[in-house]
Amino acid sequence: MKRNFNASVWQEDNWFVAQCLEVDIASQGETEAEALANLSEALELHFEPPSATVLPQVRKIEVEIDAA
Repeated sequence: MKRNFNASVWQEDNWFVAQCLEVDIASQGETEAEALANLSEALELHFEPPSATVLPQVRKIEVEIDAA
């Protein structure tokens, strides 16, 4: 299945940064095309089904934070 995403691309020093607007994922490259290709690969990996044989256990923890 293919899905389209929107990406914001900007230059920081010698690097181009590509950030997906729908999913909190970003990548970078030496060119705009490389940054977009790297973002595409990162999105593919993000949506790949987990390969773990044992599902992780999720626990809640409580932390006291000083709001000074």
